[in-house]
Amino acid sequence: MPTVNDSQRMENALPQLASLIRRHAPSSGTHRTHVPALTLMHATHTSERLESVYTPSICVVAQGAKTATLGSETYRYNPLNYVVTSVELPIKGRIVEASLDTPSLSLKLNFDADVIVDIVKNMSNPTSVSASVPAESSRGITVNKTSPALIESLVRLMELQSAPEDIPVLAPLLVREILYRVLQGEQGPLISQFAIIGSHAYKIAQAIQLLNRQFNQSLVMEQIAGSVNTSTSAFHKHFKRVTAMSPLQYQKTVRLQEARRLMLTETIQAAEAAFRVGYESPSQFSREYARMYGRPPMLDVQKLSEV
Repeated sequence: MPTVNDSQRMENALPQLASLIRRHAPSSGTHRTHVPALTLMHATHTSERLESVYTPSICVVAQGAKTATLGSETYRYNPLNYVVTSVELPIKGRIVEASLDTPSLSLKLNFDADVIVDIVKNMSNPTSVSASVPAESSRGITVNKTSPALIESLVRLMELQSAPEDIPVLAPLLVREILYRVLQGEQGPLISQFAIIGSHAYKIAQAIQLLNRQFNQSLVMEQIAGSVNTSTSAFHKHFKRVTAMSPLQYQKTVRLQEARRLMLTETIQAAEAAFRVGYESPSQFSREYARMYGRPPMLDVQKLSEV
């Protein structure tokens, strides 16, 4: 239960963070910052689900609320909690609370798993984290309770936007502090497992990187399992634990998301998009696309373009 001091700190820090995001992201949309790993989001309306492959990242809402959907599971987060994605996952994000008077203000901070490893090694009691790591792999996405210490460290990172000359020295230190605060939270062991070499989660994270680099190639389960030194049956079990889908479903989702993006942004025909993402049969592509999105490819793109 938060102390009076913690409650007061949150009451002070959250409006600060929201104000800083609004200052550096004054209009609707996604905004880059002087810190390459940090992006800001400002929205004045709720949205439909927007697809993308999330890299390892922390997503924090200072104002409003959002959801992240992985497979059939939906995670809601707001100023009281935040989302950590520990591996690359095909997520459907949605803004569910936003208005002109009270826009949704949020940020996304990408991170490198190697930094997690280094922080765990240097924690005063690193064995308390590693000893808590589950024997079985866990979901690659978690919802975590927001702490005042985390928000305060994010405020300091945001304040660097007004002093870009300080960013090369101070931003890496603040990112480490932010990740340290994340690891101190109740989900810390679940997040750290993806950075511990030899763990089931670490092996799946390596396999996911391989899949995303080669998503347009034929998937040979035995080869991918062998590349991360695990049996095919164990690979399939732990992959589904982490991603909420099988390797084949994961590949199909990434392929169809990329095909949809290509048709929308490069205005190419469905057959060409199918070929680029690895389909040999345009008819199979159309069937699987319609099954996922509810409409044939070109009709879906036409409807989206009209929005």
